[in-house]
Amino acid sequence: MAFILIYAAFLVYSTPTSATLYMDLLLGGIVSLIAAILVADVLITKHPSKVFDVRRWIWLIAYALHYFTLMELRAHLDVVKRILHPKMPIKPGIVRVPYYVETDHGIVAVANSVTNTPGTVVVDLNTETKRYYIHWINVLSADEQACFDAITRGFERYARKAFG
Repeated sequence: MAFILIYAAFLVYSTPTSATLYMDLLLGGIVSLIAAILVADVLITKHPSKVFDVRRWIWLIAYALHYFTLMELRAHLDVVKRILHPKMPIKPGIVRVPYYVETDHGIVAVANSVTNTPGTVVVDLNTETKRYYIHWINVLSADEQACFDAITRGFERYARKAFG
């Protein structure tokens, strides 16, 4: 399964020419097989059959579309507004935010999404208390639930469906 995913990624991101098509496909297959052997235990943990679950892929695509269009755009515009504002209205701080995803993949997906969004950075993670520690450009509240609602709720909705 890992081989198929890695080889599919190779095919999507490579641009073999007609002169080297067969060699590129063969070499890509060999490298994908070696990579799959090395990382299969990391990529596919509890339920290998979930890799081919169509609903999971639909949620992953919806997550990417929602994140890269709506959430990223809002965050960028908010940071630009704060930079261009004469008084630069920021209230930076580190807040504690609970998370509810269960898998390592889900935890990392949410943390990466928060970090890649302008204005927020995950600076620490406590798996025992299930909390992210996030540096936020404009702390609206120190209440954990309010921070969850403002920062990670949207990411968690998709990550839970895609990763569990």
